[in-house]
Amino acid sequence: MKALDRKLWRDLISLRGQAFAIAAVMASGFACYIMFLSTLDSLQLSRGLYYRDYRFAEVFAPLKRAPDALRQRIAEIDGVDKVDTRVVAPLTIEVEGFPDPVTGVITSIPDSGDPLLNRLYLRSGRLVDAGRSDEVVISEPFAEAHGFQPGDALHIIIRGKRKQLRIVGIGGSPEYIYQLAPGTLFPDHEHFGVMWMARTPLAYAYDMEGAFNSVVLSLTRDANAQDIIDRLDGMLKPYGGTGAFVRDDQASHKFLSEELQQLENLSGLFPIIFLCVAAFLLNVVVTRLVGTQREQIAALKAFGYGNLAIAIHYLKLIMLIVLAGILLGSGLGAWLAVELSEIYVGLFRLPFLNFVLEPARVVQAATFTAVAGLLGTLTAVRMVVKLQPAEAMRPEPPAVYRQTFIETRGLQRLFSAPTRMILRHIGHKPLKSALSVLGIAFACAILMTGRFQEDTIDYMMYVHYGVSDRNDLAVVFSEPTSYRALTELRSLPGVEYGEAVRGVAARLVFENRSYRTYISGYEPNAEIKRLVNRDLQPVSLPSSGIVLNEYLGKEILGVGPGDLLTVEVLEDSQPVQQIPVVSLVHQDLGVGAYMDIKALNRLMGEGNAISGAYLYIDDAQQNEIFRRLKERPRIVGTVVREQALEAYHRTMDETMLFWASVASFFAGIIAVGVVYNSARMTLTERSHELASLRVLGFTRGEISYILLGELAILTLLAIPLGLLLGNLMCGYIAASIENDLYRVPLILSSHTYAFAALVILVSTAISGLLVRRRLDHLDLIAVLKTKE
Repeated sequence: MKALDRKLWRDLISLRGQAFAIAAVMASGFACYIMFLSTLDSLQLSRGLYYRDYRFAEVFAPLKRAPDALRQRIAEIDGVDKVDTRVVAPLTIEVEGFPDPVTGVITSIPDSGDPLLNRLYLRSGRLVDAGRSDEVVISEPFAEAHGFQPGDALHIIIRGKRKQLRIVGIGGSPEYIYQLAPGTLFPDHEHFGVMWMARTPLAYAYDMEGAFNSVVLSLTRDANAQDIIDRLDGMLKPYGGTGAFVRDDQASHKFLSEELQQLENLSGLFPIIFLCVAAFLLNVVVTRLVGTQREQIAALKAFGYGNLAIAIHYLKLIMLIVLAGILLGSGLGAWLAVELSEIYVGLFRLPFLNFVLEPARVVQAATFTAVAGLLGTLTAVRMVVKLQPAEAMRPEPPAVYRQTFIETRGLQRLFSAPTRMILRHIGHKPLKSALSVLGIAFACAILMTGRFQEDTIDYMMYVHYGVSDRNDLAVVFSEPTSYRALTELRSLPGVEYGEAVRGVAARLVFENRSYRTYISGYEPNAEIKRLVNRDLQPVSLPSSGIVLNEYLGKEILGVGPGDLLTVEVLEDSQPVQQIPVVSLVHQDLGVGAYMDIKALNRLMGEGNAISGAYLYIDDAQQNEIFRRLKERPRIVGTVVREQALEAYHRTMDETMLFWASVASFFAGIIAVGVVYNSARMTLTERSHELASLRVLGFTRGEISYILLGELAILTLLAIPLGLLLGNLMCGYIAASIENDLYRVPLILSSHTYAFAALVILVSTAISGLLVRRRLDHLDLIAVLKTKE
């Protein structure tokens, strides 16, 4: 082994605590990068394989009713590869021993064999047999929620007809990765189920013999999707077609795609912060090491070692620390990526996970980490090269301390001598102190991002369920019905109050922009379902005109109050009318358009038609209300407010808790790494001074106060800056999550600020205790022998 290599290992051993702290920070950045991108790669690969192997459709077209003979005409459209026509029906499910209302959707599959598109994977059991009218395949999450197994029986209600079915298979379909009941925001598998049944018995039960109400297509490689949709809409319009749409607009696929986009956004933010902090720590350590080894460097140059050889020696030291960080980060990142991928697989019900850790990702992350380490130490290595032997033989000139700002103002009497020493030392090296403050501040900021999403979604849930949508129970009818249905619901024992709603599928067009959505018709001064402004104050619906969601109006359609909007209704007679935009309302969830229910019914040419109701109910009588609702065949969907909130909390516990824990762990590593390295450097720089003070009679407590008091001041300065940086980082995350499913407001609770500050204080205390232990074992004789 060469002499320089032996020196390298001795240096590394003497710096083992600081080197490990730096490697841990680098490992955190490396692991964070690998976690996000490996999860992203794995989910995209798994989704792609699932879509390919189970033939996920590319175009979807719901309609009211069309004859089976139309299928051949659809297949003849240029660019269409495969066509599958289906019957899709809402249903009510009766689960024995489960009093809450359970709704679902059932889709037809061929009487024998697989569907052409949207094939089913089976976790257990089999597909339905030909000629059997009582067999059904149910979705895996619904089966897990209720403990169903193949062979079990359940009862369903379709169009008022009660039917007993036998479960023969449990599985899923790429069409239902993210299973949401209508009107809900989070999956609730206890109260919403997806099923598949043979075409013939389902068509008979839903009055669709020889007909279909849903068609899905796959396209040829060179097909123009929009041209095909235009032709398909023309064919289906006489049959109640509500507008075809591509896969990108399919609800389940869209939710998953937005989550993957969010992962990609986060992958570019946090690793950069970790690597910048690690580069700063390397710079501090190597710069100080060069300062303490001036005489060794001079001796090496005097014995003939060139600048390049000595520079490479210190670069090897840096690269060994970087390599340790890469090795630690690879294992940690892969483990975290598997854990995070499994969480997403459980949330989005992918049937399998093909986990991949791409070598290119590892090489990319390792390159970034190595470059960050080199950039962080260029100054120190440059000092080695410039240092002349004759100059290096002399010790560094002693520090020149000047009066601080406080002392120049005559306020020194307010501070003890040790406190003035602390302030003078901070002022002596302002850049080093500022970088230490910045490193701790970033740790504080990362902690805030871990809890920010929970704060934000809590606020969004409060606005949605506490201010805007305040119903206890929402009821959906199978088709528009008379206003008398609301009167009947209000008369049920336990129903305290109710309001009507009318929903209409429509395409909104302004100039060259268009968007498909639902127009919701509410009562003008509704008490339960209200539109609110940014100040959360109710907004009354005008008697004429349309009110748009702010994101829909400004970002998607580019309209404002006073503009004329073309409304193309996609239901029934499909009227087209120009309607003025009256105002825009702020909403964080979804995009929608709103009208006075009477104005919407006038547009449709209907009387007092409603498609659902919002109810206040007496909790003590809710089971009786649920029982009576099951007896009404027109009711195909119910959403209970408390159940929706429970589904939200379950989802948060599964997803947000993981990232909050990871962010807290990584931020703690940064805080300990920055504080511990700063303290060790300060101890090394001031060991002679502190030893002298001990000889002069200062107690261990007093010199500990001098050393650790500096850390305390830097930490207290860092926390406010960290809270500000955290606010900015959370604002960046919020701005990057903006789509037509949801927008994320910047909401940070006082608990989040307090939690971030507390963790930083605890991390600082731990680092201080580690350094205090070394300070207590300071060799006074050895230190005082050091040449000046």
